[in-house]
Amino acid sequence: MKHNFGPGPGILPHEVLKQAAEAVINFNDTELSILEISHRSPEFEAVLAEAIKLVKELLNVPEGYSIVFLQGGASTQFALAPYNLLPEGGKAAYLETGVWANKALKEAKYFGETIVVATSKESNFTYIPKDFEIPKDAAYFHITSNNTIYGTQLRKFFPSPIPVVCDMSSDIFSRTINVADFGLIYAGAQKNMGPAGTVLAIIKDDILGKTNRKIPAMFNYQTQIEGDSMYNTPPVFAIYVSMLTLRWLKAKGGVEAIEKDNFAKAKALYDEIDRNPLFKGVCVPEDRSYMNVCFVANNPEHEKPFLKYCDEKGIIGIKGHRSVGGFRASIYNALPITSVHVLIDAMQEFEVKNK
Repeated sequence: MKHNFGPGPGILPHEVLKQAAEAVINFNDTELSILEISHRSPEFEAVLAEAIKLVKELLNVPEGYSIVFLQGGASTQFALAPYNLLPEGGKAAYLETGVWANKALKEAKYFGETIVVATSKESNFTYIPKDFEIPKDAAYFHITSNNTIYGTQLRKFFPSPIPVVCDMSSDIFSRTINVADFGLIYAGAQKNMGPAGTVLAIIKDDILGKTNRKIPAMFNYQTQIEGDSMYNTPPVFAIYVSMLTLRWLKAKGGVEAIEKDNFAKAKALYDEIDRNPLFKGVCVPEDRSYMNVCFVANNPEHEKPFLKYCDEKGIIGIKGHRSVGGFRASIYNALPITSVHVLIDAMQEFEVKNK
């Protein structure tokens, strides 16, 4: 049995994979593949409608927000957010907490002035900055809720006098949030929602149409909203699998239930990292991510042998990002706590072997 701690595309529920595999051959007894049905067919329109309904239900999305499934992943949203929200001659505020936050910041520079309200770059992003002021005259404040590479997470969100734009690609649907606190939430599907190929955007309607610039149709959020996610051919399969995953999450008790599971998984693993003399965490404890657990070997010579030992145990995907090194255990929604305990057992066995 494999225990998939890969950072993304991440693990999906087995029953979702089974349903998706069946649909590739015969979708809903149509004798057609989900890969070949028309996106304008009643069958797919029902899939899209259910996916949107589940997003609203699972996140308690209030009135005044639109939900769209787009192409291009979260990286495209790095540019589309300022394209749609940053007025000509205006400025946007950014919190720099890692690689993806920095990439979003770079894209925004094409559309106007950017302000870094705070950064943890000097510590290689081992913490979340907290003492800073959000400029009231900026068009929006951009944050990245979870930092997959460095293993930090905004446990709480900052009160803001301006609309908050949040990249939630790696922790959406993993914990309860108040959607009303945000002007725009976007999230690539490939961590907690589905396969790579689509991105979810939750957009507060009244933040649009204020840039005084012409925006090409494909890049205009308003166009996508008016087209009901189908201005052009949408990523049908990715949306279908996302719908199945959201259906699975609802059946498990929703976001509130999975949040408890995720906390239990993270606590068990961090407790072992802190206890085991062979390993240590890389982030300040109060900012540790519940999705991506990053740690290193106290003795660098143990790194390759431990990775090999994990591979022998069927533990895959835990090699750390090259900018951090060490190990990264991604414990997304679909990863069972039994897999976390397999990793913990491997750490304890490795400890015994290397005393």
